[in-house]
Amino acid sequence: MTARRVLALLAAAELLGMAPWFSASAVAPALARLWQLSPTGTAALTSSVQLGFVAGALVSAVLTLSDRWSARRLVAGSAALAAVATMGVAASRGPTAAIAWRFLTGAALAGVYPPGMKLAAGWFREARGWAIGTLVGALTLGSAAPHLVRWIVAAGAWPAVLEVAATSALLGGLLVLRIPNDGPYAAPSPPFSWTVVPRIVRDRAVLLANLGYLGHMWELYAMWTWMATFVAASEAMRHGTGQGDGDAPMAGLPALVTFVVVGVGAVGSWLGGKYGDRLGRTWVTSWAMVLSGCCALTVGILFGGALWVLMPLLLIWGVSVVADSAQFSTAVSELAPQEYVGTALTLQTSLGFLLTCVTIYLLPIVSSSIGWRWSMSVLAVGPALGVWAMQTLRRRPEAAQLAGGRG
Repeated sequence: MTARRVLALLAAAELLGMAPWFSASAVAPALARLWQLSPTGTAALTSSVQLGFVAGALVSAVLTLSDRWSARRLVAGSAALAAVATMGVAASRGPTAAIAWRFLTGAALAGVYPPGMKLAAGWFREARGWAIGTLVGALTLGSAAPHLVRWIVAAGAWPAVLEVAATSALLGGLLVLRIPNDGPYAAPSPPFSWTVVPRIVRDRAVLLANLGYLGHMWELYAMWTWMATFVAASEAMRHGTGQGDGDAPMAGLPALVTFVVVGVGAVGSWLGGKYGDRLGRTWVTSWAMVLSGCCALTVGILFGGALWVLMPLLLIWGVSVVADSAQFSTAVSELAPQEYVGTALTLQTSLGFLLTCVTIYLLPIVSSSIGWRWSMSVLAVGPALGVWAMQTLRRRPEAAQLAGGRG
């Protein structure tokens, strides 16, 4: 089997396997009404996945599960567990059980996402950045898919969104088993070690790459999580029905818009992977964050206007907000000492996903004070920090280690 065919299979498997991530978020307005959730309680449906993902990533790294079971088997088993956990959410009778199931979903998806990256690295060497960018694009599209299902089904049929996501994850796990092995360039994962964390933190070049990643993550998941609510509030203002809460009769339209805005990030991920290898990681990440940060700052100007006016800006935002995602982990893998790469990548991922919990909770708090119109502007703080970090890294001698000397 050729590497490109493996990548196609792997991308399809990851697209299907990651559907549970935003499955509950896509039906959050219905759950909020059913369980009388506050905005903080609604945010917990997504942030619990982030926390579960961090816990799962740490356990997987410490136990080197992708070496013990092979990356393919780990992805398949984890996708099946994510499917079970998603069905658990559908069967929940209250928020406490649902949040617990969502935590388990995140922990399971930690066995789908990073091992999928390892599989891509095992089949590609020269075009690794492009391959991983393609895979992140598939993950992005898979994460957006529940919003499409939410748009298709009636508002009262919210369990169907979770059921489709669970079925999708099972199919993705079966599909990845068709890949014959972990690839000709597969290598054992460098073990995670708490004792080397201080050395990684003190490494100036790795620290700057991590700061760039944190700036990116400050914006990414909060934008994805609250996009439907933002669009619903904009449409409500346009129609003169108030600020909007995402659970109005027009809620199906925000779901479709969110699917398109998040899903178009697949194009951005592919472009980021392609040009990160050709033009340099610091250049691609900086320009992606400049674009996304500007979108966060200016989207309020178009708030409450016609959707056809707002939509082009949202599409640019959707492409740019995730275009740099794969480049940060690739940069750390190139900058960190090879014996510490596993620890460095796990540390980066854990800190990034923990930070997303902050902004997922922060945005509705900000909106309660200043309204949804300008709430997204606080997300621009992250890209501003990220651009500074990556441009500082670009001027350092270690930048020669990135993208074959392109920085």
